[in-house]
Amino acid sequence: MRCNSILTKGALLIAVPALLLTACSKSSSTSLNNADDNGGYASDASRIELISNDVISIADMAGQFYNGSNLRTTHTTLGTSATVATDTLSTPHTLIVRFDSTASLDGKIRSGAIIISYNGEYTDSGQVHTITFDHYTVNNNALSGTLKTIRIDTTVTGDWYYKVSVDETLNMNEDPLQSQLITWQGGLVRKWVKGYATPSDRSDDAFSISGSATLTRANLHQFTFDISTPIQFALNCDFAESGVINVSGPTLPVRVLNYGTGSCDPAAQVSIGATVYNITLLQ
Repeated sequence: MRCNSILTKGALLIAVPALLLTACSKSSSTSLNNADDNGGYASDASRIELISNDVISIADMAGQFYNGSNLRTTHTTLGTSATVATDTLSTPHTLIVRFDSTASLDGKIRSGAIIISYNGEYTDSGQVHTITFDHYTVNNNALSGTLKTIRIDTTVTGDWYYKVSVDETLNMNEDPLQSQLITWQGGLVRKWVKGYATPSDRSDDAFSISGSATLTRANLHQFTFDISTPIQFALNCDFAESGVINVSGPTLPVRVLNYGTGSCDPAAQVSIGATVYNITLLQ
């Protein structure tokens, strides 16, 4: 841009001072006009991973205590809205958690069923849990697809984690003629970081998610998420609480998405180059 030659022309300097400021200095805009950047992919990823993480937690609570007996009797978190059926005679074994469309104790309204298939004992090391859904919804958001988790034990007693293969779709509009589909596909690592000392109470649980995944939004724009600092989800919070992700798309340079430092709020940030933009997550 030929700023120096323009500045030598006094008449032009008088006539177009605003143009000179625009032409010769970097924009200091604090707003994002791109809907994908302005909370779009950040909200979508938070939504679908929050529900996905919750599904694994529900499955574990149902399967940890003799294939669901504890969930059936205590209703610590899910209230009386959930029933559990088990079949450990067939191979693979099947665990079904079914919801009756009434509010659970965590305030969410779930309907449909979560179906878990596995072999051996539910908590065996190396055990593969394949999770599918039967018209499963959370607050009218319908989740479909497949989750596969593999339990990995470490040399430290109790310090285990899941490798997670995710291929899921979330429909944010219950009207089938006006579907708003989000897809989430990839390989993740899920660690239980808070609440493991009280396994029958999900309300104090928090989990960290690392790895990478591909997000396809309802507008068909696709983004790759490479998680550089694990995303943390607490089951008593409706948003991703923390984590840093490098987000790339087919027509965009890499953005850095920061979900914060651990507070339960909808605030997040997107960095594009040296400029940091504040965004608000949607539920």
